[in-house]
Amino acid sequence: MTEIAWLLLTYKIPPEPAAKRIAVWRRLKGMGAVYLQSGVCLLPKTDDHVRRLKMIENDISEAKGDCVILETVALDRGQGEKVIARFKADRDEAYEEFIDKCDDFEREVAKEVTANHFTYAELEENDVDLKKLQGWLGKIRKLDFYGGARAAEAEERLKGCEAVLDDYARRVFDAHDENG
Repeated sequence: MTEIAWLLLTYKIPPEPAAKRIAVWRRLKGMGAVYLQSGVCLLPKTDDHVRRLKMIENDISEAKGDCVILETVALDRGQGEKVIARFKADRDEAYEEFIDKCDDFEREVAKEVTANHFTYAELEENDVDLKKLQGWLGKIRKLDFYGGARAAEAEERLKGCEAVLDDYARRVFDAHDENG
């Protein structure tokens, strides 16, 4: 196993105002950080992560907190595998939530089909929802540093949603004689 370097951030921010602590937490989670415990998180070492953590360090200082950013490696293969498993678990949780939303999307479109509700307004609304799903999966993919187990399933489910919407669009166009 090649030695993988991570960035370890430890930080402490005063409890009030809470919005500053929450903002830092959101930014770190948005980068794909894995929390080892409160105020201690890891990210794979990349130039982008270094730059972004330095910006967060500045925000923490402005909030009258303090932090330390370290480069670290696992003690041994087992420890490294534990860390990677944490990253994968976080991504698989996100993929699971995404897959649930795909179920909701497909149910919504099926409900419209069952009700013979083939309108441009409904098609547009479902198209917006599909674009949200596409963007969301893109964000999850970007943070999937080590290949989450549910990634392929999520990709297939998105393709299924796209096919469901294509079929619905054909029905809307047929209902309005646009294809004939």
